[in-house]
Amino acid sequence: MAEFDVDLFVIGGGSGGVRAARIAAGHGAKVMIAEEYRMGGTCVIRGCVPKKLLVYASHIQHEIEDAAGFGWTIPSATFDWPTLIANKDREIARLEAAYTTNVEKSGARVVKARAVFEGPNTLRLSTGETVTAKYVLIATGGAPNHGAGIPGIEHVISSNEVFHLPQLPKRIVIQGGGYIALEFACIFAGFGSDVTLIYRGDNILRGFDEDVRTHVRAEMEKNGIAILTGCTVARVDKHGSEFTTHLSNGSSIASDQVMFAIGRHPAVANLGLETTGVAINPKNGGIAVDSFSKTSVPSIYAIGDVTHRTNLTPVAIREGHAFADAVFGQRTVEVDHSNIPTAVFSQPEVGTVGLTETEARAKFSHVDIYKTSFRPMKATMSGRDTRVLMKLVVDGTTDRVVGCHIVGDGAAEMVQVLGIAVRMKATKADFDATMALHPTAAEELVTMRTVSARYVREAAE
Repeated sequence: MAEFDVDLFVIGGGSGGVRAARIAAGHGAKVMIAEEYRMGGTCVIRGCVPKKLLVYASHIQHEIEDAAGFGWTIPSATFDWPTLIANKDREIARLEAAYTTNVEKSGARVVKARAVFEGPNTLRLSTGETVTAKYVLIATGGAPNHGAGIPGIEHVISSNEVFHLPQLPKRIVIQGGGYIALEFACIFAGFGSDVTLIYRGDNILRGFDEDVRTHVRAEMEKNGIAILTGCTVARVDKHGSEFTTHLSNGSSIASDQVMFAIGRHPAVANLGLETTGVAINPKNGGIAVDSFSKTSVPSIYAIGDVTHRTNLTPVAIREGHAFADAVFGQRTVEVDHSNIPTAVFSQPEVGTVGLTETEARAKFSHVDIYKTSFRPMKATMSGRDTRVLMKLVVDGTTDRVVGCHIVGDGAAEMVQVLGIAVRMKATKADFDATMALHPTAAEELVTMRTVSARYVREAAE
């Protein structure tokens, strides 16, 4: 009789958990994966994928407006929110089915149930089944912060509910200044909604390069989005189908919907972790792991957003794959969390990889900045008031490009490729030696020759 029912039990059917389950099964492990909601996790079901579909949809009005400058006369267009949501739901259902099928094809067993620890190697399922496992992988992801303690918080939606609104709000108030808040502010503005963004800090996109933060804010405000910084939502009142949002600065805003996008927290509650001895990281509230995703308990590992390291889908997938290879494939690979390309699908789009100028100045004695801002070619014909920002951060001692930051159409696509160059430690001379591809916006990345700013740390520092 086997000592354990399965070799691996995965809690969470998101991108990271699914990848780990499939790779482990491919190595010959007996695998079970439990998902209490829908296979695909946050990214596929109510995150990156449906968000990007809404981003695409919200761009179309701009395309219609821009068409006139290129000689097109387009009759007045109409938009139907329920049709968009129904089509989005159909695509998400297709992806969910594909995730389930791919896991099952790998030989792993999928159970639609909640799993709770009863010990380091034992799990109780909501179906009543008890399973023992040699190894357990926690891949439960994260959940939106809800602003507990704010009067009227029950009237506020999060990034979970926003995908299922029965109708497009004509006016919406969004609190937050990060990825999700900006993306949905731009989505709703693209559909013609009156959008107000509330953020507690002095500027949006905390942690991004300062030039990026300034540029994106200016572009969003040009697009009619009201951005109020240095204040927070203090109370939300509901009057029939309308809301009044009271701010900490004493002002108030009327709207048809209020959304909070104030960050996410690791989904560690009600997992029975207290029965296992698994340690929580006191700095971020996530499950504490080492560089190989192992927790304080030898039989338990954790990957993805539940560890609150780098909360991005490709990172969770890479961590899940590395875990399965190490534990079941005898191939130890340490995931490198540096120089990860990332994007904000706002309007305009942001793509960034590597260090910000501030981070580079703290790390290197000499820093050279190459920066340009220009009107894209398309805007010269469409008449749209918009500008592209491109910025390279260079270690002035080695000439290595240590950061790339782009704001404008196609920024994410460009930065994915630039990520290769940054990871390979390309120098500014390598960029300069690369022939420009004309006419493109991206050619500016290899034609910038003039240092726009130079920082030299004084010896006394």
